[in-house]
Amino acid sequence: MIQNPVLPGFNPDPSIVRVGDDYYIATSTFEWYPGVQIHHSRDLVHWRLLTRPLNRASQLNMLGAPDSCGVWAPCLTYADGLFWLIYTDVKRYGRTSTGAASGGASLRDFHNYLVTSPTIEGPWSDPVHLNSSGFDPSLFHDDDGRKYLLNQLWDHRPGSNRFNGIVAQEYSVTEGRLVGQRVNIFPGTAHGLTEAPHLYRRNGWYYLLTAEGGTGFQHGVTMARARALLGPYELHPDVTILTARDRPDVALQRAGHADLVDTPDGQTYMVYLCGRPLRNRGTCTLGRETAIQPMAWGEDGWLRTADGRGTPQLQAASPALPEHRFDAAPVREGFNDAALPLPFQWLRTPWPEELFSLAARPGHLRLFGRESLGSQFRQALVARRQDGHCFSAATVVDFEPQHYQQQAGLVCYYGGTKFHYLYLSHDEALGRHLRVMSSLPNHVQADTFTEPVPVPSGVPVQLRVEVDEERLLFAWRVDDGAWNWLPQQFDASILSDEACAPGAPNFTGAFIGMACQDMAGTGLHADFDWFDYRARAYLVNPKAGG
Repeated sequence: MIQNPVLPGFNPDPSIVRVGDDYYIATSTFEWYPGVQIHHSRDLVHWRLLTRPLNRASQLNMLGAPDSCGVWAPCLTYADGLFWLIYTDVKRYGRTSTGAASGGASLRDFHNYLVTSPTIEGPWSDPVHLNSSGFDPSLFHDDDGRKYLLNQLWDHRPGSNRFNGIVAQEYSVTEGRLVGQRVNIFPGTAHGLTEAPHLYRRNGWYYLLTAEGGTGFQHGVTMARARALLGPYELHPDVTILTARDRPDVALQRAGHADLVDTPDGQTYMVYLCGRPLRNRGTCTLGRETAIQPMAWGEDGWLRTADGRGTPQLQAASPALPEHRFDAAPVREGFNDAALPLPFQWLRTPWPEELFSLAARPGHLRLFGRESLGSQFRQALVARRQDGHCFSAATVVDFEPQHYQQQAGLVCYYGGTKFHYLYLSHDEALGRHLRVMSSLPNHVQADTFTEPVPVPSGVPVQLRVEVDEERLLFAWRVDDGAWNWLPQQFDASILSDEACAPGAPNFTGAFIGMACQDMAGTGLHADFDWFDYRARAYLVNPKAGG
């Protein structure tokens, strides 16, 4: 049995490919570096994070990218002995006139690139620039060997439909560029916001899969087909083949942006993004996740969900494949290797040596104090995804700030305007102390601070957070003494897609990690010995555990 989501936490825009007995899903990473997450499975039930291919400056540099921009919607395919990875690097989003992606922002910058590799773990090539006409690019390998790029077409003209359909254009492998004319093959339906194209060939038909309705609660998967690649395309009789827009009762909401894969025996499965709202607040702190479920081809040649209902399933039938489990991820990540543990990422820059070191103090992650927590350039923040509504996390920091412009600690982070940060700093009167800064995107007062709590100098400090859905609590201690709980209860629901200033880009997900700032520019460092993370069940009283 498949338990959805199979990729919990921020893993949107899934693209799936099977190569032999191996299945790979690529998902968006936005402003987090390295770019694109690729997970691996052999049974479509159990998955492990395998690699992130965009890992050097020649492939990706996101310095200055706004929150929720960067790498969007990768497409992963395999042909001619190569893995082909297409992705968008978003440089400008703009502010829309509404909270949805459809609003009035006109000028945006989307650059679409192609990289290849003979093996899934790389090394991957330097990128080939394809176009900048829109986002969600997808590469289709036709039976005759020709290749076509599809993408959403952006129309900035006043009064126009910003999501102006799906365009296709041939890609020449020998020339390394698009050739011929682009053709708008699908204008979309009345649901609007047409994006996320994927093309398939089956029984003499070209099947086009798109997402419509926006990435919120109106999201859905649309299908059309044609006898010729460039159309004309006829709509599926149901138009939308998977959605939760009319089913507020189902656990997986915001379902859309899908891709298809066949098992060796010909069974079709669909991967798609989804969101799991908090019960009490209705916000998706985990961002957009990845789910998978079986599909069925009808006698009329159209694809539908296996149960015929067209709704996302929390549990779905697994394929007839041998079970293949992976080792469970450790609860505690030490920093004993030359490379950062795979669950962790940083923000924007291809030069992580400016932000952190694993060699400066062996067995520790050293963060060099850089810019403020809201910076879009060099920010020393290393974090991992929150992948459950309830979790415990802790770390220990060795940090001796000299003044109030130096900070380091434990942060629950969504973006530069959405976080709760428990940090050490220094005050002329109090000396070393702890306090919490919260950046609140949907409150009258955007930034709030708790009263400082004095802590002894000269010793590392353990920091802890307990999150239970919308409830967030912080604690601290020195040595292994009793935990000192801060009296405040913080609102975890602001770490969500839905909590934002109207019209701002808002598509990421909640992370939990370690940060260090030195806004005086002296680069004071903080050393972190370990980081614990444990997803768990809801606790009525998290403080009861000590």
